[in-house]
Amino acid sequence: MGVESVLHPGLIVPVGHVEPVPRRLRGFVDGHVVFDTRRALYVWEWPAYPQYCVPRDDLVEASLIDDDRTERLGAGPARRHSLRVRDGVREGAAWVWQDGAPEAVRGTVRFRWDALDEWLEEDEPVHVHPRSPYARVDALRSSSRVRVEIDGVVLADAPHCVKLFETGLPTRYYLDRAHINWPLLRRTDHVTRCPYKGTTSGNWSFDGGTGPHENILWTYGFPTVQVASVAGLAAFYNEYVDLYVDGALLPRPTGTPGVPARPGGRRE
Repeated sequence: MGVESVLHPGLIVPVGHVEPVPRRLRGFVDGHVVFDTRRALYVWEWPAYPQYCVPRDDLVEASLIDDDRTERLGAGPARRHSLRVRDGVREGAAWVWQDGAPEAVRGTVRFRWDALDEWLEEDEPVHVHPRSPYARVDALRSSSRVRVEIDGVVLADAPHCVKLFETGLPTRYYLDRAHINWPLLRRTDHVTRCPYKGTTSGNWSFDGGTGPHENILWTYGFPTVQVASVAGLAAFYNEYVDLYVDGALLPRPTGTPGVPARPGGRRE
């Protein structure tokens, strides 16, 4: 695919790549420490972001129960385990990497993210999934004019924006709320979370044209410090709107990581 149809750098980390995690990592269940390690490893099961691998010796108030089942994860075979913490058991919460997985992670534990209640890097919480050490997110003020349409209906026309550049994802264009046609939009209770940007504080749909077009616009009221300049601004999914930047219509991205497919092959 040529650069004329892809307007952002692609992901370059191969599946099976392993690197050390240079941070203290802890996981908790019901307030109890499942593990506490300074020896964790990253392993990439897909190019977008890694998973943590924890030495089994670094489990603290927890133990593993062999489920007698081997499964193939993205980086190789792993034996599934349940997690016992005090008197509670969380079924299928972890895998131990087996022969056929990258040598450095064999014997280490890969936890299912939602099997734990809280993850900490040093003393800071991590949400959704581990942050990739090869990803960066930059939010830059820009004088580019941005117009957004669906089926010829103008939903926004802004004389400037904040461009958010995130490794492996399309550029997102955050607009001042004053330049969005809010009466045409319907607020929803949809929420998305991102380990780099935070939790959305609002999502909106558009019912006109060939709609409904669900959850095409979002805002971060309280984003992470790294992207504080998008606070209170709103961005549309490039995938579902006609987005003009300085008068030029951008191609709609397809196959965006983390953006699930809509019926009929569209993505939302």
